[in-house]
Amino acid sequence: MKAIDLPDDLAKTLTRFHAERIPLESLRRRLREAAGSPESLHRIEGHITPPPADCAVSAPDADTDEARQLAAEGAEAIRRGELAVVVLAGGMATRYGSVVKALAPLNTPGDERFLDVKLADVARWSGSVRAALMTSFATHDLIAAALVDEPPPGAELVTLAPQFVSLRLTPEGEIFLTDEGVPSPYATGHGDLPQALAAAGTLAAWRAAGVRTVLVSNVDNLGATIDPTLYAMHRRSGAQVSVELVEKQGGDRGGLPVLHDGRLVLAEAFRLPAGFPDREFPLFNTNTLWIDLDAIEAQHPWTWCAARKTVEGRDAIQFERLIGELTWWFETRYLHVTREGAASRFLPIKEYDDLERNYDALVAMITAQRG
Repeated sequence: MKAIDLPDDLAKTLTRFHAERIPLESLRRRLREAAGSPESLHRIEGHITPPPADCAVSAPDADTDEARQLAAEGAEAIRRGELAVVVLAGGMATRYGSVVKALAPLNTPGDERFLDVKLADVARWSGSVRAALMTSFATHDLIAAALVDEPPPGAELVTLAPQFVSLRLTPEGEIFLTDEGVPSPYATGHGDLPQALAAAGTLAAWRAAGVRTVLVSNVDNLGATIDPTLYAMHRRSGAQVSVELVEKQGGDRGGLPVLHDGRLVLAEAFRLPAGFPDREFPLFNTNTLWIDLDAIEAQHPWTWCAARKTVEGRDAIQFERLIGELTWWFETRYLHVTREGAASRFLPIKEYDDLERNYDALVAMITAQRG
């Protein structure tokens, strides 16, 4: 790192967002040793088989005594302050018209932004639920300013925990240089979450306040609300992590549970061996997780995944960690949730076309959430 000629603004960004926490030189060495096959660095080894068909459980019907009891249990724990929320609002702000998605308008009747809807869900618990936004160097300052200049409901309960930053590499393991001849920074993935929360002082504050569980979801998934029934199911299960899965539609492909050496873990499709029949399993990961604070605070042997990117028309590699890897180290339960109708818990808006296509469903879902 010392030998790299860095512009002053980039050097400040790397310092401010903890580039020193990323083992860049070690990753460069491993990439060179991979000899043109970066995927080999994160490919899962060992005996891997598809999951059993019944590996995910669903919540009971809402009009049953069991559902009412679960909802009451979960709501009581939430009001005691035992649940906190993390909204993943980092990344590179490139997929949604090159704007910070958290601050993008939804053009719904309330003229809200993604962030407004996510934090309104927190605010409806009247101060019982603390929240953190995991930002990145590309989104942090704009989100911080918005919380002051245009504060959404419950902004006073929100802390910011920026994920870390590193430099892109060439497939050969050299520092990737832009057309202007400067290194290209990137945010290093939502697997930064435990360290980012610790670095921001959020974990210690939550522990002191009696928080037991953290609900993690993407800022663009407005269906992932605080659900007392699901929270109670997580607590009753005795698991330290619960992962929400939905039915696949169309070309959906993402993470899924697999049996790895006989243990059910979450695996991203790109980490599976060639030919693994992941498309045959009907569910996939929404990246909405209920995680006990003990699991977040523990030390973890994270896998650095080598993601191929195209930057200025050229191949680049960026190493990232994935929060779902917590399932490899802690007892996990899988929850089958709906993506249909106003009760949907999964309606992601990755690009602006998604908003236009799903606008009516989005309005119906937000309306239902607010009673």
